[in-house]
Amino acid sequence: MPSFSYTARDRSGHTHHDIVDAPSRKDALRLLGARGLTPVQVSETATRTAAAKRKSLFTKPGAAQTAPASSSAPTSLLRPSAAPQVASLSRRERLPFLESLVDLTTSGLSAGESVRLLAARIKEPRLRLVCTHLWEQLSEGAQLSRAMGTLPAVFDSSTINLIQSGEATGNLNDVLLRLISHLQEQKELRQKVLSALAYPVFMMVVAGSVIIFFMVFLLPRLQTLLNSLGGELPTSTRLLLGLSDFGLKYGLFVIIGLVFAAIAFWRWRHTEAGRLQTDAWALKLPLIGPFFVSQTVLSFSQTLSVLLENGITTSEALRMTERQIQNRVHRAAFDEATDRVLEGEALSVSLTRTGCFPDLVLDQMSVGENTGNLVPSLKKVAVSYQKAITYQLNAFTNIIATVVLLGVFSFVGFIAFAIVSAVFQLSSSFKM
Repeated sequence: MPSFSYTARDRSGHTHHDIVDAPSRKDALRLLGARGLTPVQVSETATRTAAAKRKSLFTKPGAAQTAPASSSAPTSLLRPSAAPQVASLSRRERLPFLESLVDLTTSGLSAGESVRLLAARIKEPRLRLVCTHLWEQLSEGAQLSRAMGTLPAVFDSSTINLIQSGEATGNLNDVLLRLISHLQEQKELRQKVLSALAYPVFMMVVAGSVIIFFMVFLLPRLQTLLNSLGGELPTSTRLLLGLSDFGLKYGLFVIIGLVFAAIAFWRWRHTEAGRLQTDAWALKLPLIGPFFVSQTVLSFSQTLSVLLENGITTSEALRMTERQIQNRVHRAAFDEATDRVLEGEALSVSLTRTGCFPDLVLDQMSVGENTGNLVPSLKKVAVSYQKAITYQLNAFTNIIATVVLLGVFSFVGFIAFAIVSAVFQLSSSFKM
């Protein structure tokens, strides 16, 4: 039976070097996983290597030879038919996979065995595809972080580096729990934003429907009635009927023009120059600007605290945090601040020069740096800004809903005034 020399880590983080006998390399990996060891490197001993050399003596000089893949390098084992399916995966599968993985690893299983069980038992097709692909990589000796690196559409660099730090220190479960908590907070924030926007959008759709009903169906019939009565119409009534007539004749062209303008604006915004310019405009708006500032502070404090808490170096943590900031103006300013920090300047001092962070946040960070408690300070900032964003979303929702309702009521009141004034003016002309 072949022998395999291995280097592996146990759950406490200690490194073990030994030899195990197994029919194949996959069986050796399964044996190590059953013993609670995480393989770092597994290779056959000299017996199998000598046999390979003897076999090479019978190989023709001109024959093509295939170099064996390194056990430490991540290899892609995707079949051609599976490649399009993996390419269709997205970031949405990351959190469900990590939640399923931590359920098994906290019960005592190794990461490799946990992924193998998930690949065999999960029914959801997309999540099962993630697990199957990762198990293919793990069964060839790759670590979990390297296997995740072969799915960049699902796992970003921050997630991969956190998993790698957990594997290196033997604290993978703690890292997974902190990462899941961080991702759940981000998911809840996105849900709050979407739910806050749902009501104003609904109100605008209803208001638009009411206006279209009046302009297209009601006013043309009213115009026919008023024309049959004759007489001079009030200014408000003529304005209303003119709007209705314009909408019926040119409304379709206006809608098509607005759609094309919206598409052109959307495509321009997706360019780097367009994104930078629109983000700069957004920061100057009364309600949206403070919300973007709060969102940047929350993303910065959450991401940086999680990375530093899990052993990521300051330089790597700052660069990863920079990629999590959505507003391009803030990201560019934070990039300059990161360069100054790497040159030896204090983080709070560098962020002060950007003009993007409130004074209270900078004071809290300065105190954390001076006392050596930067991570707790960042967590406090994150908690306070979660509450601030919730308050801002509620205020934004109430203001938009109020503005839409006032607009609808004003338009309906104008229609009622125009109709009533026309009726009174025409009736007075009949009396004369």
